[in-house]
Amino acid sequence: IRLPFSLVNNNVTLDRLEVMPAFWWLHNMYALARNSRKFISRDTRLRKAQNIEFDALAPDTVEEIFTAMKLLEEWSGRADQLRKGLDTRNFTAHELADRGRILLENTTNGDAELAIPQGIIERSIRPVIILKPARAYHAYRDMVHHYAVREISGFLTANPGSTFSSMCRSLAGEREKKWMNAGGQLIPEKEMDRLRSEIASGELDSWKKIHDRYDELWERYPEAKCHHAYASLCKLYGTHELTPETWHEALTKAIAVQEYVCEQVYLSRKKDYDNPFRSMIYRNAEEMRSVMGDIGSNDFIKHVRRETADYTRLLLMHRQNLLTTKES
Repeated sequence: IRLPFSLVNNNVTLDRLEVMPAFWWLHNMYALARNSRKFISRDTRLRKAQNIEFDALAPDTVEEIFTAMKLLEEWSGRADQLRKGLDTRNFTAHELADRGRILLENTTNGDAELAIPQGIIERSIRPVIILKPARAYHAYRDMVHHYAVREISGFLTANPGSTFSSMCRSLAGEREKKWMNAGGQLIPEKEMDRLRSEIASGELDSWKKIHDRYDELWERYPEAKCHHAYASLCKLYGTHELTPETWHEALTKAIAVQEYVCEQVYLSRKKDYDNPFRSMIYRNAEEMRSVMGDIGSNDFIKHVRRETADYTRLLLMHRQNLLTTKES
């Protein structure tokens, strides 16, 4: 199933497979956001020789999201042509995707179901249904946007002397689309091919040299991720290079997306307190609080709220610096 963060339901009653893309972003942000922090805190290795990317939104995941968006566009375009009684074989995949993109970007019905062709997700003749495809499509865009601006703002923080123009010059380039997951360490496919070639040729003729190369690639990974983030944001805005106006818009949207993350972390956790099937096992609300703790004192929720306030201030500073540069 090439739709990241999906909820998959085997609906026996209707004899169909149901897939809700971007479910965790839309309906369980608490679990999604907490995982990255949880994995880091539980990594108690005394010697961390293996390099691991813990963040759920990383270059490989973002590329999976771009693939998922393309699939949703093609499937939506195909469904639209079928509704009109047209033969979809008369249209290329690109033409179907163009039509689907318009529908997904402008739809007001985010809960419509989408039936997709047989043999794509599972080998069977039963229907396969995508639930809430438009909502998922917009969620995917927000996820990529969140990742991209976060990494670019990190670049600006790490390089305080950078201006908008110098940032664009430093990060411009083609997007690296193929990433290999080497035991948790993300490596561009071309770099992995080079590594294998050097092993085969004998240039890397010991485990130490191989591990040193892994460490070298890990040291270069933050920069590679920033380049990927910049290209990903350009992809979202349909351009090869950001303009000051586009970057201003991206920063403004990033603040809104982070506020959404913060709100959804709270609301998705609050569902555990409101769920009658959870509360029924306690004699009263006081006993439930003594076991589960008060939601207002939840450490992770407080952490996300502090993180949101700090991140918002950082983005507002970047936006003000952009305005100051333009005025001067």
